[in-house]
Parts: sequence; structure tokens; C-alpha cells
Amino acid sequence: MSEWKGLIPHPKSVFLRVRCPDCGNEQIVFSHATSIVHCNICGATLTEPSGGKAIIKGEIVAVLK
Repeated sequence: MSEWKGLIPHPKSVFLRVRCPDCGNEQIVFSHATSIVHCNICGATLTEPSGGKAIIKGEIVAVLK
């Protein structure tokens, strides 16, 4: 069964639960976001695009798979 792990492709991107640095709200964002993601409560920037993985401005609380 371990021989199949190398043959089946898995995505490198995941969803992240990020805590806002300003208000503490937790929000789910995509690890490879292509646009700026703002906090739904206070409007602070949570992620910025960088051409690949997004730059995460808040604290990563959990990785959702």
C-alpha cells in the first residue's frame, strides 16, 4: 500500500484557520490565496498574495485537511 503514496498526487495547498492579530477573530483562509483577505470583523489584512503561498499576517491556529 505504501507504493501507491508516490503515485497518487496530493495538493500542496490547504485551508488554514487564522486568528486576526487585531481583534482575535478566527477565520478560514486558503493557503495559496490570490487576493487580499480581510478580517470579517475589524477589516485587518489576514493574507496577502505573493505569487505562490500567501503571506499570512495572523496566527495560524489550525490546518484543515
